[in-house]
Amino acid sequence: MKAILAALLLIGPWGLLPALAQTSTPDAMTSLGSSAKGDGAFTLAIDAPGEVREVLERNLDVLRYRSLNDLSDSELARLLLAAEQDARELVATLGYFSPSISVEPPVPSSGAVPRSLRLRVVPGDATVVTDVQITFAGPILSDSTTAAQRLRVIRDWSLESGMRFSQSGWTAAKQRALLQLTAQSYPTARLTESQADIDPITRQARLSLTLESGPRYRLGPLVITGLNHFDADLVRRLVRLSPEDFEQTDLVAAQQRLTDSGYFDSAFISIDTTGDPNAAPVLVQVREAKLQKLILGVGASTDTGARLSIEHTHHKIPYLDWRGVNKLLLARDTTALTSEFTSHPNDDNWRWSVGTVVQQQTLGSFLVHSQSVRVGRSRSTEPLDNAYYLQYDRADSATSDITAQAVVESLSANYAFTLRRFDHPLFPNHGWGLGMALGAGSTVGAQSSPYCRVLARWLSYLPLGDSAAGSGGTPANGRIALRAQAGAVVAEESAELPSTQLFFIGGDNSVRGYGYRDLGVPLPDGQVTGGRYMALGSVEWQRPIRIAGRISDWESTLFIDAGAVANNASELRPRVGLGVGARWKSPVGPLQIDVAYGVDVQRLRLHMNVGFNF
Repeated sequence: MKAILAALLLIGPWGLLPALAQTSTPDAMTSLGSSAKGDGAFTLAIDAPGEVREVLERNLDVLRYRSLNDLSDSELARLLLAAEQDARELVATLGYFSPSISVEPPVPSSGAVPRSLRLRVVPGDATVVTDVQITFAGPILSDSTTAAQRLRVIRDWSLESGMRFSQSGWTAAKQRALLQLTAQSYPTARLTESQADIDPITRQARLSLTLESGPRYRLGPLVITGLNHFDADLVRRLVRLSPEDFEQTDLVAAQQRLTDSGYFDSAFISIDTTGDPNAAPVLVQVREAKLQKLILGVGASTDTGARLSIEHTHHKIPYLDWRGVNKLLLARDTTALTSEFTSHPNDDNWRWSVGTVVQQQTLGSFLVHSQSVRVGRSRSTEPLDNAYYLQYDRADSATSDITAQAVVESLSANYAFTLRRFDHPLFPNHGWGLGMALGAGSTVGAQSSPYCRVLARWLSYLPLGDSAAGSGGTPANGRIALRAQAGAVVAEESAELPSTQLFFIGGDNSVRGYGYRDLGVPLPDGQVTGGRYMALGSVEWQRPIRIAGRISDWESTLFIDAGAVANNASELRPRVGLGVGARWKSPVGPLQIDVAYGVDVQRLRLHMNVGFNF
């Protein structure tokens, strides 16, 4: 088995995928014909450097006529003459204003059809930007507080002196400069003048533009349309926009909060620039979600196997106006019925909630029945989530000790927070996240034993190298993902606790190479139960896979996981899993496919999961 593992690690995704990804490098000459059978008026081979050739292939007008079978020599000669001028103009958009362009043969004669032609383009030296002048006009000049904004527009200008001039680069630079004004304080800014002075002899480009700011806008009252079931206070509390300078990012964030709330199917927020700039009305257009919805879900993972869920949501429970969500989950190792009732947010975005869970699940070697009730408040903001609550737990003790209490109950007060600093909510390349849950309580019933419970978790991404061009921010050499968790339940040694308050590890997002929640504390008869102390860590190298020389949506991974559970911190002995895998950027988040080898159990295990959640 060790030999098999060594072979898998040596081959890895890199050994399997190059054969699939290997393609021939594009040649400097591409032949464009009318069809695979060779019929039509002509074929045209374009002989030019890569970037120039790609532009010509996409935009040359003459290529539209190559499939015509009745094209005469004189008509073709006229088209080719126009093609030379067309090619000259296209090459100029890339900054080459003195190219050498020829068509061979120059005058086609009757003969075999299709006629074979070749367009040769030698672009020559590129035109270089030598000077950039950015001028501002309007109220922005008289406002001393906007000096930093003006400097930022100049500093972030993307087509700098010394760079090759191109029409696309010139257009993009102007759009970006204008956007930096329209997105902050000056939504009516416009470009009043722009000029690219090109000297084809010296191959120099002198650029100038004038940006008219228009008035500075501040946010005014909300004007809400589209409400039917919900009141305007709910929208106001979700939007959370105060009278301040206009910033497009604030409006986008508010719009996202509305759609993420679940109360609205869509939302669009803009400002009315026809009103008073000192109190511009904020236009909020919403389309409400249906008051009730029923969702049937089917899924599968290597942790839980096949699963079926039925979820009913009521967004406005009669007389209470809270939202109620009831869900039934049927999975291989878990059957659960959950109910949660949540209030609308208040002005500080806090919500009250009441939740219950009744479930049957496999923990270690035991089938455990449990019930819990939670009452508390929570607030979700970027980048911090907070919650504090009281929780009642009742669960089987999950032990083969016949002298142990069969069912244990507890009551605890808890506080939890999650802090996220990732650069992307679904596909992070760098950043970190920290979560912690703190609880203090006591068992209730026949025996009362106080206890404290702590659970901390950490995840960080360290990019390796700079982002590759056109990769969407993916580092050229991938990233290192570091994951850690630690937990402890502090109580008297004789205290019996609900099994749902103890720790188990193993599975897709824990220690790979072992089954879901299979690792715990071994009992004298060989069965496994939960432990009071837990620690685990993981190191993973996620490396982009290149197809035809370009970074694709696939990544390969190498990883090692280690974790331990015990009833005493000094008895923690790590279980190790290591392996290889692949990641795919699916529309709903990263798809995880891993093959892991559990060193202690000496077996391979497949792990599949989808989505990113911290």
